This record gives sequence, structure tokens and C-alpha cells, in this order.
Amino acid sequence: MQSYLRGRDFISDLDFSKEEVETVLEVAWDLKRKRALGIPHAYLRDKTLAMLFFFSSTRTRSSFEAGMAQLGGHAAFIESRTTQIHHGDTAKEIGEILGRYFDGIAIRNVDWGVGNAYINTVAQHSRVPVFNMQCEIYHPFQILADLMTIMEKKGRDLRRKKLVVSWAYASSYLKPISVPQSLILQMPRFGLDVVLAHPPEFQLMPEIVDEARSLARKYRVGFDIVHDMDEAFKDADIIYAKSWGPLLTTTDPEEGKRLQDQYKDWITDARRMALAKEDAIYMHPLPADRDIEVTSEVLDGPQSVVYDEAENRLHVQKAVMALTMA
Repeated sequence: MQSYLRGRDFISDLDFSKEEVETVLEVAWDLKRKRALGIPHAYLRDKTLAMLFFFSSTRTRSSFEAGMAQLGGHAAFIESRTTQIHHGDTAKEIGEILGRYFDGIAIRNVDWGVGNAYINTVAQHSRVPVFNMQCEIYHPFQILADLMTIMEKKGRDLRRKKLVVSWAYASSYLKPISVPQSLILQMPRFGLDVVLAHPPEFQLMPEIVDEARSLARKYRVGFDIVHDMDEAFKDADIIYAKSWGPLLTTTDPEEGKRLQDQYKDWITDARRMALAKEDAIYMHPLPADRDIEVTSEVLDGPQSVVYDEAENRLHVQKAVMALTMA
């Protein structure tokens, strides 16, 4: 158990070693048990967390605020457009100043080509831990919650379990690519065979895919890319199907929407779920475009674990904060 994480940033999925992630999960399960039993666990009494959002949120804001309160501390919501950050404060100044006001800084910035660099610059100038609540490259806390959920449903030994990370059609907006990228980086370290499925125009960053292949080789698991949703679903243990934008093909919203609309048949429905194993689970970070990205029959059905997955955001985030901010 690798327990000394005090003062550490968590920006990329690989900032924590496999052993350190296992420590986070052990703490998360302990905190989940304590919450279920009503056992107080104010490990961060009088600590404060700055939560800086450049992109709207439901689960992320709610789970971090609730988590800090349950740990005995306080989380301050800061919206970029209603502060001087919108027209003055630089990333360096935010790191220097918020790092003196608060005991931790959490940032969500998914602007293409901007978000990850911004978070890292804040971290360079902060004297307290900086957490990535999602950028355009990574969504590490979501994937910790996903891993925790998969282990709860499929057991701790995940070797030879097949995880499908699939693109799906959505009509709402061109969504970030950070969730699938973080999935293909983290999951091979825990023994999962990963199949990435997407239309040709919806590829992920080549350097991320190369790193995922390298990790698959290191941990002796499978990593394949296919461009057929039905092919990917066959005999899968875990289906993780969500939309993302064709950001490496075009960053123009109108052209991206035109490309996206060519693949309206990429929907997770009962027919496709039947291609997977009988006990396969369906995952999605939410919000999903109902009956467009996934049918209500699947989303609300017995194979869906999306609400357990959402709950586990709370527990893994509390674990990381307790380990790094105490």
C-alpha cells in the first residue's frame, strides 16, 4: 500500500502509479463504508478547496462540494466568467494567490489546446495540491470512479475482462475526448483487455493511443481499435459507450456536427447489448443524450450501473483529497 501522497497534484491519470491508485481505491471503499454506517470522518477539518470552473458541471461540482463537507472542510465554487479570471488574472496569479488562500485547488477547463496547459501552469505556481476536474486531454477522477465501479461489479481481478470504449452519437454538442483517453490509459494497468471503437473521423490523440498500446504491452493485455460498433460489443464484459467530438479532424462546430450526424446509428440499444455477454454492464459518465446516445431501455435497465458510477465519484474524490490535503 503506497500511502504517502500528501501534497501531490493529480492532473494526468498516470500521475499516480498503479500501486498508488490501489491505495486511493482502498481509502475510497473505507470512506464509502463509513458514510453508509454514519461514521464521522472529518479528516480535512478546517481545510478549504478552491473549485475553479471554466465549463459547467453537475456531478463534478456537487460531488466535490459534498465530499469536502463530509471530510469536515469547505469547498468554494469559483466561476471563471463572473470573476477577474475572465479578463485579467493569469494562470500564474491564480496558482500563487489561490495557493495561499486554500489548501487545494481543483480546476475544470476543457478548452481545446488550453485546458491542460492552464491547469499545469497553476500547479507550477501553487504551494498546495492541484486537481484536474477535467481538461481536454484527461478526466482522471471520472476514471477512478469507473475503475471502482467495475471492481465492485466484476471483482478485483479484472484480467481477461473485455472493456469496450465506444463512441456513440449525440445531438447536444461536440463533447470532449478526455473520458475515452483516460479510460484507455488507466484500464490496461488493471488487467482489462480494451477495445476502442469509433468512426474514422473520431480518433483520439495519437500520443495517447501510443501510450495506451505501450501500457497494454507492459501489462500483457489486449488493445485493439475497430470502426464497427457491433464488432466491438461482441462478448464484452463492460460497455462504456459515449459521444465525443471529432476534434482531431476539425474544431469547427458546424463541420463537426455534420460529421457527427453521419453516424446516428451508433446508439447503445438492447440489440447491441445482446451482443455482449449476458452479465455485461453498461457505463456512462452522464449526462447522456437519452434515446439518441443510448436508449432509455438500456440506461434504466438492469445492466446499467450509471448511478453507482456517479456515486463513486464522491468516494474516490474524497479519498484523493484526504490523502493529498491532510
